[in-house]
Amino acid sequence: MDYLFLQHFWWFIISLLGALLVFLLFVQGGQTLLYQVGKNDLEQKILLNTLGRKWEFTYTTLVTFGGAFFAAFPLFYATSFGGAYWLWMIILLCFTLQAVSYEFRMKKGNFLGKRVYEAFLLINGFGGIILLGVAVGGFFSGSEFLVNRDNLTNPLQPTISSWGNSLHGLETIVKPMNLLLGLSILFLARIQAALYFINSIDHKRILARSRRQILYNFVPFLLFFIVFLVWVLVSEGYAVDVNTGEISLIKGKYWLNLTEQIWLLAVLLIGVALVLYGSVRSLIQQHFKKGIWYTGAGTIFTALALFLMTGFNNTAFYPSLSDPQSSLTIYNASSSAFTLKVMAYASLLIPIVATYIFFAWRSLNRKPIDADEMQSSEHSY
Repeated sequence: MDYLFLQHFWWFIISLLGALLVFLLFVQGGQTLLYQVGKNDLEQKILLNTLGRKWEFTYTTLVTFGGAFFAAFPLFYATSFGGAYWLWMIILLCFTLQAVSYEFRMKKGNFLGKRVYEAFLLINGFGGIILLGVAVGGFFSGSEFLVNRDNLTNPLQPTISSWGNSLHGLETIVKPMNLLLGLSILFLARIQAALYFINSIDHKRILARSRRQILYNFVPFLLFFIVFLVWVLVSEGYAVDVNTGEISLIKGKYWLNLTEQIWLLAVLLIGVALVLYGSVRSLIQQHFKKGIWYTGAGTIFTALALFLMTGFNNTAFYPSLSDPQSSLTIYNASSSAFTLKVMAYASLLIPIVATYIFFAWRSLNRKPIDADEMQSSEHSY
């Protein structure tokens, strides 16, 4: 395991975690459908309890994604989390509201009332998804920052990265490319949530409304995603010379990444095909309930391809609009070879954790939730 292999290995691991997070955002997507699919208290209780069994998977994956990024590519962590802190603080607030809401919505003595916590879940659903998409969109659109390693020896200001404006991440929210990605993920999460309801709930009216939501969200998702993908493929990107470390602007860089790495193009196309198959078949066949697995797998493949496209093939995964030479790559932003190697050995535990998640998920979804269970269960969200 040489240094070059380890840098690529850990970008793949982080990309995979990011892809899993995009899939698990169906929990947030389901929260945005609370009042559209559930029309009374009992139906809303069913929806929140089927989502409540999975919200911790999303939260844990988000924390793991951030922790892995910090350990493997600390310069990105210092630059983005330390510079665009308003954006990340709002994202963390959205997810904190989710955790609080599931724990306290039905607690005795809840002086805020359950509707307040449901409003928090809507904030987490819409705000959390869109802002995460905006943050990831920065991998393509870039941000204003400077990196000066010489500052580490400056006792008065030992800060290696500095942000180029006073908005500290809020400016990324209004960038069209970032918003396109955020909205694409939002509508995809709503589609997956509807598919998950179909797969895990036994309630005729909820199932009928869920199928309608697939149709309502499929068209805007397809529109936003196609525009985003075309925009990315024709736009300029930053390439790094591995011998000199010099970073230069290349037109159609991301398209080149796909055509020069055919396997990556195949992953992207397979992912998109699976998303379309799971969604369309669920619309056409009323008795088909496994669409979440096809669309979920497709989401993971598609998101994985997009993440890998930003870091592989000598590409700057976090472009600097202030100074191209400050752009971050998997070569100049990574931890030491020793750190990456130790972490690589620790990553051997991933299959064990994945197996636990599989069996835990299967156990929780062994029996579809129905109205009788919600009326007889002592514990509910």
